[in-house]
Amino acid sequence: MFSFRGEARVYDNLARFGRGNGVDSGALRARSRLPMLLLEILEDIAKLALSVAALYVGLRLVLRHRRPAWHDRVDQRRAAFVWLLMLGASAVMVAEDALGGDSHLIDRHILLFIREHLPAMLTLPFEWITLSASGHVLTPLTFATSVALYFTRRRGDAVLVAGSVTCGAVLIYVLKSLVERERPKLWAAEWYWGSSFPSGHTLAMASFATAAALVIGRTWPALRVPALVLALVWVLLVGFSRLVLGVHWPTDVLVAACIGAAIPLGFSFSLEHRRD
Repeated sequence: MFSFRGEARVYDNLARFGRGNGVDSGALRARSRLPMLLLEILEDIAKLALSVAALYVGLRLVLRHRRPAWHDRVDQRRAAFVWLLMLGASAVMVAEDALGGDSHLIDRHILLFIREHLPAMLTLPFEWITLSASGHVLTPLTFATSVALYFTRRRGDAVLVAGSVTCGAVLIYVLKSLVERERPKLWAAEWYWGSSFPSGHTLAMASFATAAALVIGRTWPALRVPALVLALVWVLLVGFSRLVLGVHWPTDVLVAACIGAAIPLGFSFSLEHRRD
């Protein structure tokens, strides 16, 4: 989403200007970076908003004429549908910059900033947080949750949880096999299977946490907001832990979080439509 296609070229020009005028190019870069980033972010947010609005209007028109039942469902769950479009569009935009190499500088700056400013004593807690999103934890947790929902006559919710996490796992394997993005090598870090893109831990946790929050919200409506907040915090902590450990670029984590959260929303729409 946040593209920085002209950043490297601008920095090279600044360096040449600094050398030619006796000015510290590093200071020039530091002073110029913030307004450049803010402009890029505002530009990309505007592009994202326009893309989502166009998709929403276009899909509603198509559904109204070809799938009236789906059109009614979209109207009933408009907010969730808009979120689904936003997550999908964000994932595509960030992935484009990440895989095209346009986000490398900002990815690197963020990782180095975290490394320099986060106390070393917090590394171990973040290792535990990463462990909570590993297959050793999420697999039995997903199985137990799905079985409990199934035997309490919440079979649709059981399918939502199991299907979301399974779909997330398949996407992780496929994307890591197809996309050969090297992991960061800014400092010594633990070895993990596969390429850097996307963050498997983040995607898997986002799939499970979002599905669980949707189930809780339907079962106990009063807990909908707390469940969604807890899911968001859990996913953010897992994603940040991958950056603290230096095993993923920030854009790997951002794309994974968007994809992981979008999967249960898509499953939820499909399951509700089938029930109707």
